[in-house]
Amino acid sequence: MRLRSSHPAINIIQHDHDVLDAVLQGMLQIIRTIGESGKAPDLKVLRAMLFYIHEYPERVHHPKEDRFLFPAIRKRTKAADEAILELEVQHTLGDRLVLDLEHALNRYELEGAAAFDAFALMAEQYAGFYKAHMRLEEQTILPIAMEVLNENDWRQLDAAFTEEKNPLSGDRADMQQLFSMIVNLAPPPVGVGPEL
Repeated sequence: MRLRSSHPAINIIQHDHDVLDAVLQGMLQIIRTIGESGKAPDLKVLRAMLFYIHEYPERVHHPKEDRFLFPAIRKRTKAADEAILELEVQHTLGDRLVLDLEHALNRYELEGAAAFDAFALMAEQYAGFYKAHMRLEEQTILPIAMEVLNENDWRQLDAAFTEEKNPLSGDRADMQQLFSMIVNLAPPPVGVGPEL
């Protein structure tokens, strides 16, 4: 169940998770369709999805959690230390897993059907990993934050999460444009692009 909050930081984290989940589910739907039909779309859509998955968490979402949310919680309680440590490890591991997935897509593009099953399995595993990651944040970290952080903490967090970065460094507007491109490239029912 989603938290209802007047704090922009909580709402932004949950919104980011919704968008990342939509991209992951779209990617899996396309991969499953390829597996069933043997027909592949222009791989540009899968590349765009992987780029989004790699860039958005690493350049916008995770740094704000690591620099602002987790330290604020640690300052107020030790109850979340184990979960925060796990999330920090996952932030680092997630980057490596996406690079592995990008390499698997390259192999599929170069080798064709012989490399598809490995790519598809890796995508399924990554989606499971990331869903568990988001669930840990939403079901453990955010409720603890709501319980222990004070109004001053929330003012600082809300300011940090709503601040836009330099456009050259991967801000929300860049990622929204990329998401729109994904929707326009992806075949139905994922997006509005050409059918497979």
